[in-house]
Amino acid sequence: MALAAETDRPPSPPPAARARRKPLTWSRARHKALPYLLLAPAVCFELLVHIVPMLVGIWISFKQLTVFFIRNWSSAPDAGLANYRLALKFNSAIGQQLLHSFYVTLGYTVLVVAISWFLGTGASVLMQNPFRGRGTLRTYFLIPYALPAYTATITWEFMFQRDHGAVNQIIVRDLHLTSHVPFWLIGGNSFAALVITAVWRTWPFAFLVVTAGMQSIPTDLYEAAAVDGAGVWQGIRKITMPSLRPVNQVLVLVLFLWNFNDFSTPFVLFGNVPPQQADLLSLQIYDTSFQTWNFGSGSAMSVLLLLFLLIVTAGYLVATRRARSADA
Repeated sequence: MALAAETDRPPSPPPAARARRKPLTWSRARHKALPYLLLAPAVCFELLVHIVPMLVGIWISFKQLTVFFIRNWSSAPDAGLANYRLALKFNSAIGQQLLHSFYVTLGYTVLVVAISWFLGTGASVLMQNPFRGRGTLRTYFLIPYALPAYTATITWEFMFQRDHGAVNQIIVRDLHLTSHVPFWLIGGNSFAALVITAVWRTWPFAFLVVTAGMQSIPTDLYEAAAVDGAGVWQGIRKITMPSLRPVNQVLVLVLFLWNFNDFSTPFVLFGNVPPQQADLLSLQIYDTSFQTWNFGSGSAMSVLLLLFLLIVTAGYLVATRRARSADA
């Protein structure tokens, strides 16, 4: 009878079910809340540094906030979409200037990203095989990226001086490549000076990221390719570049966003009034906001820039995901 009673008894729940039924004690609640408590300071700083200013900027873009309302900026009258219409009215002076700055920024970003990626990838390939002094050479490559942006840019500003700069000293007086002494910080050469300075600061980051990605490529692949008769160029084209595709996809996007938003390089290089050939969007927004004191229009331009970058990022991610799916 005892055996029959034990057989009729319902089976006990599994250990996982018994664990789920345990009462929530103070120690367990504290253990579960610990990850969120550790993330709370970072979330608060993110809100204070990025989210709240961004929301305030969006709110200001719908206001007629000018120099007359600086003391009591919350009482600025509503502008509706007038600031956006003014920025997008390309037949007006402000719209034409903004469109010109957009084209200059786009060309500047494409050139800097392409050249920086090419130099970083080439240097990473050259540094792939060990040799004496490789560590020292890698350290020298990373110096431009480690320097503060202001220090690096102001150094190039001194080098681009017309009469006493190192650039003209080399190309005119030492190498005799040209008979006249060119201006670099004004006129048509200002765009080239801006691109050179930005590439010098940016390419070490590409070198660092690509080098880190190349560490994950097994050396057995290159050895097997060498046994099959593949040369150095074939190994790069068939092994290195396909293996680096995920790394390059992220790297190109990051470089594009960084350089399209770049403000410190042109501002330190040219000051408040940049040449027409190097008038980037960031400088145009700065001039509208802090030189003409039209914070509403400047905020509207910033929001339009944000929307453009969001659209580019979303389209780029969709395109890369489809490319990965097609390859798979």
